[in-house]
Amino acid sequence: MEFFSSAVAYYNGLFLLVLLFEVFVFSPLLISGDHHHSSPLFPSNFLFGTASSSYQVEGAFLSDGKGVNNWDVFTHKTGTIIDGSNGDIAVDHYNRYLEDIELMNSLGVNSYRFSISWARILPKGRFGAVNPAGVQHYNNLINALLSKGIEPFVTLFHYDHPQVLENRYRGWLSPQIQKDFRYFADVCFEAFGDRVKYWGTFNEPNIFALQSYRNGLYPPGRCSGSFGNCAYGDSETEPFIAAHNIILSHAAAVQLYRAKYQKKQKGTIGIVMNAIWFEPISNSSADKLAVQRAQSFFLNWFLDPIIYGSYPAEMQDILGSSLPLFSDNDKKKLQSRLDFIGINHYTSLYIKDCIFSTCEQGLGTSKTEGFAFQTGEKDGVSIGERTSMDLYYVHPEGMEKMVTYVKERYNNTPMFIAENGYGDVNNASATIEDSLNDFKRVNFISSYLDSLAKAIRNGADVRGYFVWSLLDNFEWVFGYTRRFGLFYVDYATLKRTPKSSATWYKQFIAKNKAIKSTTTILVKNNQEQDSQNYAV
Repeated sequence: MEFFSSAVAYYNGLFLLVLLFEVFVFSPLLISGDHHHSSPLFPSNFLFGTASSSYQVEGAFLSDGKGVNNWDVFTHKTGTIIDGSNGDIAVDHYNRYLEDIELMNSLGVNSYRFSISWARILPKGRFGAVNPAGVQHYNNLINALLSKGIEPFVTLFHYDHPQVLENRYRGWLSPQIQKDFRYFADVCFEAFGDRVKYWGTFNEPNIFALQSYRNGLYPPGRCSGSFGNCAYGDSETEPFIAAHNIILSHAAAVQLYRAKYQKKQKGTIGIVMNAIWFEPISNSSADKLAVQRAQSFFLNWFLDPIIYGSYPAEMQDILGSSLPLFSDNDKKKLQSRLDFIGINHYTSLYIKDCIFSTCEQGLGTSKTEGFAFQTGEKDGVSIGERTSMDLYYVHPEGMEKMVTYVKERYNNTPMFIAENGYGDVNNASATIEDSLNDFKRVNFISSYLDSLAKAIRNGADVRGYFVWSLLDNFEWVFGYTRRFGLFYVDYATLKRTPKSSATWYKQFIAKNKAIKSTTTILVKNNQEQDSQNYAV
């Protein structure tokens, strides 16, 4: 009996090994990004999705009671957008959302990350009534997504807010906006929270604060000195004031969600940050310290206060009294923290110290940037292949390193890769076939997913990945001169056509599901056989 039981166990084990060998050796395409080697499985409940934002895709800028937002005003000014365009129509997602959900469904994604237009819900902020047509639109969108098994992943603020808040009290430069944001969040939680389980308070507040209040490239277009030629602003102080109000607005929304909604709605709430991986330009201790300063003045600028209750030490040491203080009451709000960290990762850069070394004038060299010069080149060689976006380079290993950094600094708080993608130039002379054969995008996404898989294998708690973007769309100051979409949009007709990257992503998701399903069956069969062996 004992021998028979051992023999059965032996052959069951051998059977399992053979099946696993077939799956992982003869079917590497199931999970391999570049089709040359196997990658570890993503978690069984992993979200594979695509992403967008309201201003970039919706259009319908004055439809159904929507109010004017800051981007509506900004893009209608001469000289603000490279091609003189705006988001008045964008790609008309507002009217074509059902068609676009069918595109998502064709890919096999199980989540869609989008943002809510604040001015569509509250045209006059908390100073006016809720717009029922705006609420109904997002109810329709959410219900249609769920009917296809696609989880809504909702961002409250993706760069756009009602212009009335700018007119009344200068927007993010006033603490009054904290009340407005809390009210907006309350309306959204109440209206949509029974179905939305993933809330992001802000998208890339570090980029927004810098581009709006240091460089003047985003509305309200404020800057000073060497940072730009703006009519008004103070690049040395205003980015930190705006950031302070954003951090406290996030805290107010999370505190509200925890107290009023989370127990009943059973959702999660976090923030989405732009994250650049920084490499020291040399092995010197000075350059390595400069890397830490660069992260402290960019990513940790927001995450440290939210998670630990204070600004990074490097910022406090360099900025001193020019850095806003958190009151005791503020610190109580910050104790609500977050449930996840969203990471938008596209590029890596080299960092050179500018405290102990002489630096040419450029990005990162000022006191308010941490005296850490940022560049994509070392000794004339780029950190990776250049893309069509300034300082965006293809450097896949940066994904693993970035995720690992966040894991180690923030106690492996759950993470989502909320954006990752490849932008190319909208070439008017290119044929449609050339535009659809986007193999550079395929290679980019594939290699970054491989790198992400390594971080997960090494213990990083990453729970989702979203390609930026579903569609070619309005790319902020670049207008329609850059394309990031899995689907090509003919801007004359707004027809959507899948690119090679859409086909690749569809196959990748399907094969990843297949390998997880196969593994589940193998484990289940092995467990059943173990039970039979025990019975024998």
